[in-house]
Amino acid sequence: MDVAQPSQAFWKRFLIFLLPLIATNILQSLSGTINTVFVGQMMGVNAVAAVAVFFPILFTLLAFIIGLSAGCTVLIGQAWGARDHDKLKRIIGSTLFMTLIGGTLIAILGVYFAEELLRLLGTDDEIMHLSLPYVRCMLAGSPLIFIYIIYTSIIRGVGDSVTPLMALGLTSVVGLIVTPTLIKGYFGFPQMGIVAPAIATILGYFLVLIFLFVYMKVKNHPLKVDAEILKQIRHQPQMSKLILKLSVPTGIQMVTTSVAGLVIVGLVNRFGAEATAAYGAVNQVLNYVQFPAISISIAASIFAAQAIGSNHADAVGKVTRTALMMNLALTGTLIMAAYLASKYLMALFITEPHVIELGQQLLFIVLWSILFFGASAVFVSIMRASGHVVQPMLINVACITLIEVPLAYLFSRWWGLQGIWYGYAAAFVCLFIFQGLYYQLVWKRKTIQRLI
Repeated sequence: MDVAQPSQAFWKRFLIFLLPLIATNILQSLSGTINTVFVGQMMGVNAVAAVAVFFPILFTLLAFIIGLSAGCTVLIGQAWGARDHDKLKRIIGSTLFMTLIGGTLIAILGVYFAEELLRLLGTDDEIMHLSLPYVRCMLAGSPLIFIYIIYTSIIRGVGDSVTPLMALGLTSVVGLIVTPTLIKGYFGFPQMGIVAPAIATILGYFLVLIFLFVYMKVKNHPLKVDAEILKQIRHQPQMSKLILKLSVPTGIQMVTTSVAGLVIVGLVNRFGAEATAAYGAVNQVLNYVQFPAISISIAASIFAAQAIGSNHADAVGKVTRTALMMNLALTGTLIMAAYLASKYLMALFITEPHVIELGQQLLFIVLWSILFFGASAVFVSIMRASGHVVQPMLINVACITLIEVPLAYLFSRWWGLQGIWYGYAAAFVCLFIFQGLYYQLVWKRKTIQRLI
């Protein structure tokens, strides 16, 4: 992807790369959404609440791998921009090694402490018998999820957003077929109940990894797994240190976000199982609305990293402007559509009318602020592409710990359940203001240099 080209041509190339990336993120979540729809329609509100409790747990455990993927993607983009294939494969090998070790440890500890974690969250006894087996099953399969996230991030880092899109189509199909089949025991299969969506998710990621391995060999993809890459899957102190330097701040930010999510789920759980079910449904919708914003920030980071790697750091400003315009157009359009269709979106996950109405109220409070979340994510991703990660992380952590959580607690005491979402909206606006000011007044005055 050549960033040093006329603005109109670059805008088109950015969009061509972005659209499959958005579709990939949608398909990635679609299997989970399909599972939630089946659970809600076939097993009721308590089952939806049991599944919803896992969202912040998964997000917390994924902090390690999301940080690692963000760090390796920057280095992959710069190495690809510099056309340094030797360093490219060293980065891949070192990252996969850390993923395998970390993913295995997280799975073992997560399964062992699952019940304690659920009780710490204040999970209602009414849904504990459903939540526990589901959470344990999902945690047992987490290494597969981690490897998938890392490998598809690597593929995107070299400018390929189509291959992950094709792979994720398989996950959606598996979820659509396996989840209802195992919930009710159709076609002679055993009736698995609440663990059915977890089994479908794990099976989907397993099949995706097999597909990627075979497809990339057949297509002779530059990042196909071969003997040279396998040889690099080992501990490489210098490369690991560089990857971790970029990854740890992002991981800390993710952990902070996740812990805040756990605290907020604890606040939500105090309002009962119906509030937890509404929380789960609202989160599903917010995930989809955030996909364009998240995808735009990922694309911006990759384009900026490749520009820096190819010694075109002067083009980074063009990447930023393009990404911000994309966020305004795409995320803004999706927000308006979600407002108009809010009742129908809630009804996908919940059957009780009064819980649907509650979900709508919560959605109305927070939807508009996703536009500010998207803009702040663009600023952070551009700065990360240059290796500048600590200060943006500190800004994010400060907004979460000093604004989001305190306001959610305070507002929940003033206005009940709805107050929690006012805290979310305030935090997103503050993120935009502070990250934008730091980007404009501090980062833009620094000299941008290649990291590898």
